[in-house]
Amino acid sequence: MLPITLNPIGKTHLRIKVTTKQPKTEYLSTLDDGTIKIRLKAVPEKWRANDELIRFLAEELGVRKDAIEVVSWATDTVKLVRIQL
Repeated sequence: MLPITLNPIGKTHLRIKVTTKQPKTEYLSTLDDGTIKIRLKAVPEKWRANDELIRFLAEELGVRKDAIEVVSWATDTVKLVRIQL
């Protein structure tokens, strides 16, 4: 389970470090600076990893997929994600 508290009246921003091409998609840990580490089963091609990250976050947080957006560093392993409720 992700240790995230969503802002119910605004936007929540998350810094996420992903590792791709893993056996399964799962939450690993939270770093000292608040960065969340997540393993992704998807490969980093044609937005597959970002799509998998959005799907995983939506499922874990109980929000719609269209409420989640990768807003920067989309092609990097560290991503800034915005969740709008």
